[in-house]
Order: sequence, then structure tokens, then C-alpha cells
Amino acid sequence: MVNAFSCLFKKKVTETRPIPDEEIERLGREIKREIDARFGRSLAIRELDAGSDNAAEIEINNLANAFYDVERFGISFVASPRHADVLLVTGAVTHNLEIAARKTYDAMPSPKFVVAVGDDACDGGIYKGTYAVLGGADNILPVDMKIPGNPPTPTQILTGLLALMRTAGKTP
Repeated sequence: MVNAFSCLFKKKVTETRPIPDEEIERLGREIKREIDARFGRSLAIRELDAGSDNAAEIEINNLANAFYDVERFGISFVASPRHADVLLVTGAVTHNLEIAARKTYDAMPSPKFVVAVGDDACDGGIYKGTYAVLGGADNILPVDMKIPGNPPTPTQILTGLLALMRTAGKTP
């Protein structure tokens, strides 16, 4: 039988904090600096699943968990494209979602940026050339940045967003 008092006074599992990843911290500081310089406020992102297998979505969702916590770097995910600065497209664009993807893009205010996340969104991935897909996001939308990977890691996604912010300042 377990002694109740020993459970009260021993170190709890939740008391240990993970060591912060220095690469994530560095990327986050740079992204925050670039976002502040370009927008003067936070960066609003709308994620659009154009026919994916959810691998890239899992990694994008990881950006909001307690380990990455991208909101502290000035990145927020929004439910409406009308509030978004960046459209993250995942998955090879299917015929059924072509119109929805175009409408989502058209609903965004200018300036607007499109990022293809994952191999499927970049060029169609393993679905390229099949009967059900149109290919990558650049077949129907003006893609500003491609983040390859199957799926890309959260660190790769942050690196891609940093590169987007740096190139966004150079466009008129």
C-alpha cells in the first residue's frame, strides 16, 4: 500500500520544465522582430486544408502547443480569412476544393500572402498526376513561399515564415 504522506511530499512529475529549444527561441525572436517591422502588430494566419492527409495540419497545430507557443512571437491563427494576413495551404488541391480555395483567397484583405506547406501543397506530392487533384497550390493561387517536407517540422514551418517575412519587406 502506498503511503499517502510520501505522495504529498515527493517531487511531482509536472514540476520539471522542459529545457527550451534554443533554435526555436532564436527563430521566434527573429520572426517577432520581422513581424513588428513589417506589420506593427501580430501576424494572422488562416490554415486551409485543400485535400491533405492531415500530416501537415498536425505539425501546424503543434505550433500552438505549450512547447512552441508561437503566439508569444506575434503569430496567431484566425478562423476567418477576412482577418488573415497569411494563408497556409496544405495538401494537394483537389477538384472538389478548388472553388473553396479561391473563395478563401479572395476573401483575404490585401496585402495577402500564400504559403504552401508540405510536399503535397508544393507540387502535388504523391498525388501528383492523379485524377482527383489539380496539383500543388500554385496551380490555382499565387504562392509566395513553399515549405517542403512530408510533413515539414514546426521548426521548418517557422523558418519558412521567417523567410516570408524577410521577403515581404522587399515587395512594394
